[in-house]
Amino acid sequence: MSPAQRALFVFLLLASLAGASAQAEPHVFVLDPAASRITFTLEATGHDVEGTMAVQSGRITFDAANGAASGEIVLDLKSAQTGSDGRDKDMHQKVLETGKFPVATLRLEKLRGTVAPSGPSQVTLEGVLSFHGGDHKVSLPAKIDVQNGRAKAETSLQIPYVQWGLHDPSIMILRVGKVVDVKVHAEGSVEAAAGAPAGKER
Repeated sequence: MSPAQRALFVFLLLASLAGASAQAEPHVFVLDPAASRITFTLEATGHDVEGTMAVQSGRITFDAANGAASGEIVLDLKSAQTGSDGRDKDMHQKVLETGKFPVATLRLEKLRGTVAPSGPSQVTLEGVLSFHGGDHKVSLPAKIDVQNGRAKAETSLQIPYVQWGLHDPSIMILRVGKVVDVKVHAEGSVEAAAGAPAGKER
């Protein structure tokens, strides 16, 4: 190998190691509530009930090297609506009881998979959903796309609300499902969390 070839080899090796190091360092995702949204669907007699809900805030620190993750995403339960004033009133007063439980919080504990520095990735988020006074372990497959310092994430989950102790709104011949299908679209900024220990929030 000539001196020029050795120099090129050393340069490429150092560049590769630098890229791997940059990808492995902790990163922080700061959610943009205005660009994020939640939709939910509940089966009911004759038709499905569809609704929306706002995301209040979110900040997550993650380390692709070891899967450590921390931080939380806060859902604004008071913003939930289905397009029917009467139905929404019952939902807030009798089911969600948003006067007592105005938010739900997803606390992240682990990230399985690798978030690419640019482009799409498929990962699994593991953590605890605090909802209506109870804590529930969740595992959420998520699609993440990173472009120019912005990230978009899509995930979904099913909430067995009756099993979790919430009121069943079924009456007479009107029957509703016991599980709510929830879809989450989250957007925000992502950047290196320089100096932040893996798994610790800044």
